[in-house]
Amino acid sequence: MPGPDTRVVEIRVAGLVGTSGETLLDAVATVDVAGDGLGRVIRPADRLRRPAPGPVLPALGRSIPRTLEGYLWHGMTSGGAAKATWALLFPFSLANVAFWMLPPVPPGRRLPRVLGAVCRGLLRVGALLLTMLLMGQLAAIALDLFAAQCLAPGSGCLPVIPDALRATAARIALGVLPLLVVIFVLHRISSATWAVHADGDLTGGPLRMRADPETPALRCLHTVAALASVALLLLGGPFRVPAGTVDVVVWIITLAVVLAAVVAAAIGVDTGRFARPGVLTFATLLVVVAAVRLRPGAGPLPGTNGVVEGLGAALVAVTVLFALFLAPAALLARPGWKHKPRRLRPWMGGWAAAPVLALAGLLGGGFGAGLAEALRRLSGAEHLRVPDTYLLVTVLWGAGLALAAVLGVLGFAVAVPLRRLRRGIPEIVELMEHDERQEAEAAAAWARSAWERRHLHHLALAVASAMSAGGAALLVLRFGFGLVPGWFGPLSAIGVVALGALAAGLLRVVYTAARTPQRSRHLGALADLVCFWPRAAHPTVPPCYALKVVPELAARAREHLAEPGTRVVLSGYNLGSLLTLMAAARLAAELPKADLERVGLLTAGSPLQWGYQRAFPALLPQEALEKLFADLDGRWRALCRGTDIFGGGVTTWRHSVADRRLHGVGFLPGGGCGPVSATTDENGVLILGGDHWLPDPLRGPTGRHRWAPGVLRHQDYVADAEWDHAVAMAAGLGKPSWGEQGSLFGDFPPKR
Repeated sequence: MPGPDTRVVEIRVAGLVGTSGETLLDAVATVDVAGDGLGRVIRPADRLRRPAPGPVLPALGRSIPRTLEGYLWHGMTSGGAAKATWALLFPFSLANVAFWMLPPVPPGRRLPRVLGAVCRGLLRVGALLLTMLLMGQLAAIALDLFAAQCLAPGSGCLPVIPDALRATAARIALGVLPLLVVIFVLHRISSATWAVHADGDLTGGPLRMRADPETPALRCLHTVAALASVALLLLGGPFRVPAGTVDVVVWIITLAVVLAAVVAAAIGVDTGRFARPGVLTFATLLVVVAAVRLRPGAGPLPGTNGVVEGLGAALVAVTVLFALFLAPAALLARPGWKHKPRRLRPWMGGWAAAPVLALAGLLGGGFGAGLAEALRRLSGAEHLRVPDTYLLVTVLWGAGLALAAVLGVLGFAVAVPLRRLRRGIPEIVELMEHDERQEAEAAAAWARSAWERRHLHHLALAVASAMSAGGAALLVLRFGFGLVPGWFGPLSAIGVVALGALAAGLLRVVYTAARTPQRSRHLGALADLVCFWPRAAHPTVPPCYALKVVPELAARAREHLAEPGTRVVLSGYNLGSLLTLMAAARLAAELPKADLERVGLLTAGSPLQWGYQRAFPALLPQEALEKLFADLDGRWRALCRGTDIFGGGVTTWRHSVADRRLHGVGFLPGGGCGPVSATTDENGVLILGGDHWLPDPLRGPTGRHRWAPGVLRHQDYVADAEWDHAVAMAAGLGKPSWGEQGSLFGDFPPKR
């Protein structure tokens, strides 16, 4: 029972980039009280920049002292030129995310375990080919488009460059050196990690992530493969045998290195700590020897088409194999979720990782083609040639852009109004709002956001799948029948514009983010989403911030729990809700029961249920979430709005209205899940299980709380008076949420 020395420590965790300390704590000023600059623990500050006490927490008919802290982690994903260049690694990050989307492997069954191992191996090979494709395309730009064609004597391209730099040796050096610098930078990025100032790690157990122990080996393999792809282009490509004896020997050795890297990535062979420097040195020497032996002519290099086409074809083949092996793996895992409602099942039945890998390949190939086309046009020399297959890439992206536009227009123009009529959203809104104007405004926003949460991933996966199928058809037409239909022209023009804009826009965003970090919110938000995951399939991705944030959050909570009268509430907004969820699961597994009873969890605007739980079923299984809710004895509260595009319900589902009351199914504090019914307070908040559904727009100002007008959607959850109420309930100080008469369960008994 709470005594006179009871106090609450609320630790708020920021969501996407752009959240300032003042916004997070709803204070006019903040000051650091702990952390290392990357992970900052802050508190409200007074006029002398000293930590100030937080606002008191109304609970149990009195005011409970509250210490308000915030954890800011955006320094790990945004700010500075180095972090800005991470946007160029987005295809790699997608391949890495696909690893965490694989379906769970049922325990004790051999076939699913074998299929899971094959899928992981194919993912690693696909990620390796992505690295080679990127370096092959950059080599096509630096060595072929620039060094061999643009710098050729008498080309008329870039007349400001003196003739001394147009000699053979200088041209080759100007083409090779930037590539070596890029490979070195990629290798350094794959070696970067964050220092964790807390004990333990996140390995093992439910709701815990692990870094692949083979990451150092993958780092070496990717660097070797990148160097080998450059050497192959210098030697004439994988399908053209060089003329000289030395060139033939180097060519054979380079092909053997590529094959060995692919096999090692597939089966997960460790190259050995002491062997890695020697392997990297040997691969670098291959590039140097190939560059010395190169004698470029007047036109394009003969190996450009072979390298780009060969790597593209290999990536297509691996993606197809991955999709084929993933299908039975997902079917064998289906018994674990077929009893769940559709909105809780994995996306595409656990097969969504295949389109994600295909999308990574499409983006990688598209970015290289767009960058080459943009640079060719910017040079002013229209006679310069790019690889022949870039025509197919531009046609594919032109068709994909047109398809996405059509699907998007049809979805918003037709599906949203139909869903509003079919789902009876106004009935739910009527329980929350108090005048007709607010009901109409809220119903329209609710229908739009509900459609986006339900179907935007379908749109993305449909476009990726359609572009993959279209790419296969284009390859058959071009290389099977040698056809170049007339309708290629308009689609290619659209694709050229789209890819050129993509390449130029991405480079501009990187430049702007490096010069003015405060203007890089969109780039930082992208980094926040993809940097959440540890390196597993691809090592050349930014380091995972969750591996640092979660242990430090748990350690900070344990520090406060050392004081007997202190109760700790971890409150997370947006992606911060996932970090606090994992920190709470860690505390639930480590703390004794007496200490755990003083821990609560609050999530707001969380994409957990509709997004992450469905996209990553192996990491966030339903059973583990049910257990966490039971371990916290219902002290997991979730603030949500039906108008929120990014967030939604977390602990309940299957919502319906009967007898002017909201019903659903949700987590139970006794374990498992079962039917729950909502109570409505004077502010129009529907408390259904652990979810607090907030009216949006807010009801009129009362003069007792801060108020914000209009439809807030995903913004300003702290402005709602229900925030303090949910914090009190999470701390075990609010009014009972699971009464003896089953006020929130109706007449249904708990289901164990």
